[in-house]
Amino acid sequence: MDATATIRELAARARAAARQLAVSTGQKREQALLTAARLIRQSAQELKTANARDLEVAGQMHLSSAMIDRLKLSDKGIESMALALEQIAAQTDPVGQTLAAYNRPNGLRVEKRRVPLGVVGIVYESRPNVTADAAGLCIKSGNACILRGGKEALHSNTAIAHLLREGLVQAGLSADAVIMIDVTDRAIVLAMAQAEGLIDVIVPRGGEGLIRAVVESATIPVIKHYTGVCHVYVHAAADLDMAERIIINAKCQRPGVCNAAEKLLVDEAVAASFLPSVCRKLRAAGVELRGCPRACQIVPDMKAATEADWKTEYLELILTVGVVRDLGAAIDHINAHGSGHTDAIITRDLSAAQRFTAEVDSSSVMVNASTRLADGGIYGLGAEVGISTDKLHARGPMGAEDLTTYKWIITGQGHLRE
Repeated sequence: MDATATIRELAARARAAARQLAVSTGQKREQALLTAARLIRQSAQELKTANARDLEVAGQMHLSSAMIDRLKLSDKGIESMALALEQIAAQTDPVGQTLAAYNRPNGLRVEKRRVPLGVVGIVYESRPNVTADAAGLCIKSGNACILRGGKEALHSNTAIAHLLREGLVQAGLSADAVIMIDVTDRAIVLAMAQAEGLIDVIVPRGGEGLIRAVVESATIPVIKHYTGVCHVYVHAAADLDMAERIIINAKCQRPGVCNAAEKLLVDEAVAASFLPSVCRKLRAAGVELRGCPRACQIVPDMKAATEADWKTEYLELILTVGVVRDLGAAIDHINAHGSGHTDAIITRDLSAAQRFTAEVDSSSVMVNASTRLADGGIYGLGAEVGISTDKLHARGPMGAEDLTTYKWIITGQGHLRE
């Protein structure tokens, strides 16, 4: 197989579809999404059958429990995909929005208008719902997308993409606005990342190895979704009962996802009273604890943390625990060891919360809330293409607006440059 030739052929089809989609009405794109949502509900059994085939193969691949959890497609997950498409459809159409408009003193009219990016390449692992979420957001924002999921979810992804393509056709739009690559050869990813002039941006979602491989080989813009080394900091003025509930939810509710907490920092003023209780509850939930020397003094049977632990995204029931001197030390630690994804403070002190949100350099900063809430659906975006840990072009959960850029439109009456 010639990966470069394959991508050039697919990208040319996607580019033609993107031109049509960019000038389509918002009503047609909304219709495509609503039809796809209906088809997903109607095809629930077929989707579960396809997913069962993937789960069987995944068992033979000896994937981690976290990967299996992300791969599994339940009735609830299928309904969530359909609901997300409906929520995306109901949003204000971002295409053609006027961001600024004004007249210059010489009578020249200047407008800044939102437009689609064009063709978006998305590379991801394991989670079939990404197929619906990413394609739905691309359709809403007038972009064509080329999707390359992991081989472990091939049957699920193909089945979901087929329904999205059918939704486009029934709305009178080109099915090639959603192209699902069914080739598992890694050379395809490299060819996507180097498809200058055909793919406008690539968004890798998955393990750090995948993302770094795309970044290192890309000759087109990359929007990165690096690791989720997420912290919860329990401030001296925290409600400790609330802090317990939040950290258990942030770590245990779904440990194999990027917004699960990986690090717990506790102010030394409350560490002795807080850590024994919360550690008992975490252990009861199956969490392995690794602590700094001071944390190990308070909870003696805690495993000693290594330097590598502070920068590791476990995606498992493992938590690193540290005792810090004060708010400033917590902020310094997070900025030094975090990944810029999501970090939280638990406190009743408004000034401490304000300082934390101002100084922690992450895409999402939580106050008295679980890191698990860092999600496009929770933020009202309907879904997300990914959670960008970049600062350019987008940051945090990426919705439809984040898949647009803008153009300047200048109108004159015979104006000339003097």
